[in-house]
This record gives sequence, structure tokens and C-alpha cells, in this order.
Amino acid sequence: MANNKSAKKRILVNAKKAERNRYYRTRIKNITKAVHEAVEASDKTAATEAFKTANKNIHSLVSKGFLKKSTAARKVSRLHKMVNKIEA
Repeated sequence: MANNKSAKKRILVNAKKAERNRYYRTRIKNITKAVHEAVEASDKTAATEAFKTANKNIHSLVSKGFLKKSTAARKVSRLHKMVNKIEA
């Protein structure tokens, strides 16, 4: 256990950051899962709508500093490829 004030504060701050990171990681997983499910169902309209929200949310995480720009671009690119493979 921490003995001084600054160490106690670090424990609290780290706990907050860990909770926030867990929330964002789960959010990314759920967003991508929605796109995957729409693609598996071969529903072009649902897939494009899910992709639009995924693109917006993933890039918003870049502006918050949670993801790197290249990581977000890679994720969005892979999702976009999947959506484009569906025949209209």
C-alpha cells in the first residue's frame, strides 16, 4: 500500500485511467462487431450505416488520444473492405 500522498493519488488516477481505457476498448469491439454482423448477414444498408458510425467513433478516439492515427486508419480500412465485398 502507498505511504505518501502522491503515491496514493497515483493509485486513484491509474484506476480512473484503467476504467476509461476499458470502456474505450469495449466500445471499439462493439462497434466493429456491429459491422461484422451486418456483413455476415449480407445486409448492405445496415453494413454501411454501421460502418459510418464505426468510422466516426474510431476517429473520435484518435482525437481523444486513445488510438494512434495509423491504427484507426487500419481498422477503418479493414472494415471498409469488408463492407465493399457485399454485393448490392
